[in-house]
Amino acid sequence: MIASVRGKLIYSDNAYAVVECGGVGFKCFITKNTLGRLPKRGEEVMLYTYLAVREDALDLYGFADSDELAAFKLITSVSGVGAKIGLALLSEFSPADLTLYIASNDAKMLTRASGVGIKLAQRIVLELKDKVGSLSAADSETVAAVGNANIGGATKEAVAALVSLGYSQSEASLAVGRLDPSLSAEELIKQSLKTLARGI
Repeated sequence: MIASVRGKLIYSDNAYAVVECGGVGFKCFITKNTLGRLPKRGEEVMLYTYLAVREDALDLYGFADSDELAAFKLITSVSGVGAKIGLALLSEFSPADLTLYIASNDAKMLTRASGVGIKLAQRIVLELKDKVGSLSAADSETVAAVGNANIGGATKEAVAALVSLGYSQSEASLAVGRLDPSLSAEELIKQSLKTLARGI
């Protein structure tokens, strides 16, 4: 119904922003990432919006770009995940980072977001793993690399070894996935450690 709002920013805090359009102030719940990209009060702003219709309320959610909006819609499509969790995840991570963590089965990383426990994080990963490529923010090369790390026995062994050394599932999957999958597990580990030492 309301795809976006453009107008003067008259108020903002950690929870929401108010955008005045034609004399009407629209209260938009926002993420911390969007908050950090808002202009000064009194200046013009444009937010992509999502209107949530419930029996007792009409809530408008505002996002700095269409990638964040797409990620919010995808996250809230998961059973048991509401707008509050969607905002928490997108306040903690960018859409591109979320894509990486979900694609690499890194549910543990998602628990860094407020209100997200390990069981909920695992459900989000399970339900969205095959859908994250639809996020336009997703780096297709990154998603492909993570996918490659889940193909063969040697790559899986290398990822497991890197995780046991303290790297996150997503870091390990990304490093290994960018290498030739025909290499031995030992060689994959060696080359991945060099990559991780430089910083991916």
